[in-house]
Amino acid sequence: MALPFDASCDLCEAAHISPWHHEDDVCWVADCEVCDVPMVVWKHHGPVPPDADVEHMLGHLSRVADARFGSGGWSIDRVMRQIPGHFHAHGRDPNWWSRRFR
Repeated sequence: MALPFDASCDLCEAAHISPWHHEDDVCWVADCEVCDVPMVVWKHHGPVPPDADVEHMLGHLSRVADARFGSGGWSIDRVMRQIPGHFHAHGRDPNWWSRRFR
């Protein structure tokens, strides 16, 4: 079940800490402050959005990641490692891990 907001969730807070690339009534796309790649976040708190919302969100993530890494230069990572209770996905290029340690 999705909730509109969870005050204890960092993704619900939606702080503008890193550059933002897109926002609408379904999602926002910004650079992940942890791994420095584009990340799409559902605007409702919950791990399983409706399929139509997932398609919408991954479309915006794809547009931003293509602009940053080039078409085919990245892949979608839907594993929600640090915040498993709120849907988000990353557009990861092959060098994302090494950039974390620079």
